[in-house]
Amino acid sequence: MSDPEKQVKDLDMSEIDKLIHEPVRLSIIAHLAVLESADALFLKNQIGLTWGNLSTHLKRLEDAGYVEVIKEFIDRKPVTSLKLTEAGRDAFQTYRERMTGFLNELPK
Repeated sequence: MSDPEKQVKDLDMSEIDKLIHEPVRLSIIAHLAVLESADALFLKNQIGLTWGNLSTHLKRLEDAGYVEVIKEFIDRKPVTSLKLTEAGRDAFQTYRERMTGFLNELPK
C-alpha cells in the first residue's frame, strides 16, 4: 500500500454524526442553519424532495432533537414551519468542525 493510500485508510470518521452526514439531512440542516425558520413547502422545493421523503428525514431529525416542527394555521390554512434547535445548531457546528478536520488531514 502506498503512503497516501495508508494515510487515507488511517483517517478516522467514527466521530462524524452519521445522522447529519446523510446527504438529504445535511441539506435540510444546512438550509435551516442560515435561516431562523423555514416553511416546509419552501424547504421541499429548495431541496427537490417529495413530501414523503421530506417527512421521513424531518422525523429522524426531530426525534434526535435537532429540528423543531411547528404546525399552525395562518389565514385558516395549515402551515408547517421548521427550525433548528440549539442542539441541532451545536450538532451541525460540531459536524462542520469534524468534517473540516477530516478533509484537512487528507494528503494533497
